[in-house]
Amino acid sequence: MVGASDSHPDIHWPSGFSPDQAHSFCQAQAVVHAPPATAFALLTDVTRWPEWVPGVTEVRAGPLVRTFEVWFHGHRFEIFVGEHVPHRRLGWSGIGAGVQLYQAWLLTAVAGGTHVVTENVVRGPAAKALGALSPLWAQRLDALWLAQLKRLSESAPAGGGA
Repeated sequence: MVGASDSHPDIHWPSGFSPDQAHSFCQAQAVVHAPPATAFALLTDVTRWPEWVPGVTEVRAGPLVRTFEVWFHGHRFEIFVGEHVPHRRLGWSGIGAGVQLYQAWLLTAVAGGTHVVTENVVRGPAAKALGALSPLWAQRLDALWLAQLKRLSESAPAGGGA
C-alpha cells in the first residue's frame, strides 16, 4: 500500500495538505501513449468529466474555469484550482461531503508518450469513516480515473488534443 513517504518529490502540496496530514492518501501512475497536451486537455475540460470520470455526474463551471462545482456520487464539491502549468502540472482543492481534499497531477513527456502521476490527500470525518470501512477506496478511484484518462488520451486524434 502507498504511504505518505511514497509521495512524488515534485508534487507541490498546499499548506495543511501534505500526505502526512491526511486521513487518506493515495497515488496512481501510468504511461499514457499520447503527448502531455492531450492528457492535459482532457483533465482541464471539466465540463466533460461526467462523460469519463468515475462517480462524477455533473459539473458546473463558468467561462474562466479556476473554480467549479462537481457532483460526485450525489455529493456537491466546490473545487478551486491551485496549480495550473499547461501540459505539465495541475492541482485543485475541494470541499464537500464532510471532506477537504487536494489532488495533484504531474505530466512528464517520456519516450512514446507521457508519464502521469496523480496523488491526493483527503481529510475530514467522512474520509476517516470511509477509510475504516474500505481502506483502498481512494486508491481504486484514482486507478479508475487514470485508466480512463489513458484510454481517452490514447484514442484521441493525433495532434488534436482531446
